[in-house]
Amino acid sequence: MTILDAIILGIVEGITEYLPVSSTGHLVLLASLLGLDQPPQVKEATDDLLIVIQGGAILAVLGLYRRPVARMCLGIAGKDRQGLQLARNIVIAFLP
Repeated sequence: MTILDAIILGIVEGITEYLPVSSTGHLVLLASLLGLDQPPQVKEATDDLLIVIQGGAILAVLGLYRRPVARMCLGIAGKDRQGLQLARNIVIAFLP
């Protein structure tokens, strides 16, 4: 894998993370199109990079929504009624 491959994967992650599409799916497909799924050593390195990229995206989203996430944590701890309600509503939304 080259630096250019990593940059392209990062750009695709950045574009697709906030769209209603699967950013992970796009990364896997793009890695395959770039030929980063063979040989096994390259695939393993590519998979590791995809995990790191996804982790960075998750941290960015948590940073963006840090106040609601903090309220949910306080709500779960019994210190914020609205935070508990938000956490409950999110759990219910994920059930279907």
